[in-house]
Amino acid sequence: MANDERIVPVPQERLREVFGNEIELVSEHGSLDKFEIKAEFQLGPYVYAALQSSAMKKEQEVELFRVILTDNGEPQLETIEDDDEWELAAEAYDDLLFANDEMP
Repeated sequence: MANDERIVPVPQERLREVFGNEIELVSEHGSLDKFEIKAEFQLGPYVYAALQSSAMKKEQEVELFRVILTDNGEPQLETIEDDDEWELAAEAYDDLLFANDEMP
């Protein structure tokens, strides 16, 4: 793939179909934290989700996860460990956010 070619993110709705607009995740401290599902999109072979807690909203930050399907077809979130994969997902999320904006 040439440097100027980009994979276009395709919107998805797997998480919203199961959980609605919010999802609760267990924090590393064991508490339940609510996150709004800001976007879900397929990029190449993977599906990603951008989630935002109320605290993250103040800084306009999101947490990105890979969405996988369990054996029974339920969506499950995985942490994105690879920095390059995370960057691609973050760029794709930005592309979705600004898709309707005019490009110079």
